[in-house]
Amino acid sequence: MSKLIEGSIAEGGRIVDDPWTSLYTGEALREVSDDAAVLVPLALWKIERAVLLARTAAIGVRLEPTDEPAELAGDVSRLALLAIDFPKFTDGRGYSIARLLRERYGYRGKLRAVGDVLQDQLFYMLRCGFDSFALKHQDSIADALAAYRVFSDGYQTSVDRPVPLFKRRGLDIRATT
Repeated sequence: MSKLIEGSIAEGGRIVDDPWTSLYTGEALREVSDDAAVLVPLALWKIERAVLLARTAAIGVRLEPTDEPAELAGDVSRLALLAIDFPKFTDGRGYSIARLLRERYGYRGKLRAVGDVLQDQLFYMLRCGFDSFALKHQDSIADALAAYRVFSDGYQTSVDRPVPLFKRRGLDIRATT
């Protein structure tokens, strides 16, 4: 079973087993038990939506960088997990998708970064709303967890901190200009 990093900066993060079964075809969906938590690509979700919603277990959808998160806008409350793929560590579209899901569409479930996710990106991904990480290189997962302790806070507003640092500290920036 593969491992994940889960949790917010405040929680400090933890390494857990991945309980999700990734499926890529309708046939695979029909072969898996109804009580297994399944993660499917958006394309399969659109085809098998009714079948997936009839299941008793948790449902997750995997988004590619080219997928439009608006296609899930009406269903975000029904999904326990949204996974966003980073095919290359230099591809930043997943950050924007995460913010859209959290801020525009009100998604409150687990938001997982998958693919070419690097240790030095975790803090920034957390700021965009991710709270779960499936690293491509499982052997570095313990080292990656240390990324939770690299920065103690951020100056700007973000999904995880909607109030900027100067307001949290009670400063009036107009008084200093």
